[in-house]
Amino acid sequence: MSTHNEVLEELEEVLEKNKDAEKGFSKAAENADSTALKRYFERKSRARKEFNAELKNTMKSTFTDFDEDGSFTGTIHRAWMDVKSLFSADDDEAMLEESIKGDKAAVDEYNDLLEEDNIPADLRTVLRQQRDQIKSDLEKNKALEDIKD
Repeated sequence: MSTHNEVLEELEEVLEKNKDAEKGFSKAAENADSTALKRYFERKSRARKEFNAELKNTMKSTFTDFDEDGSFTGTIHRAWMDVKSLFSADDDEAMLEESIKGDKAAVDEYNDLLEEDNIPADLRTVLRQQRDQIKSDLEKNKALEDIKD
């Protein structure tokens, strides 16, 4: 079982990764040739921004020591930083593949957090909903892989 501070650090990492994903999806939308894929990436970027807003609000009500304006503890380059650079390529297929990889990693991270015993119920609900939305997107990706404009 993780300590309060360790759980808070893990949650801050999720916030930071969602922020990275938001930027990566936005960049992918700019570079996508397919109109459908462009809209898909724009939607995913907005969703990650909304995830963070919801997560921050829940964390503020749950953790009195959460400082949303403070620097996050994770300073290592994350997987999404690599994905963002790959999103700068003008290849729809490569961007979609990286999106799938990033979403799979996000689901794993959410699952790891949800295994923690000391996460309050309201926060657990938010994490579960966000994870499930990412999982749903992974299913939709299968249909998008065949998009040709």
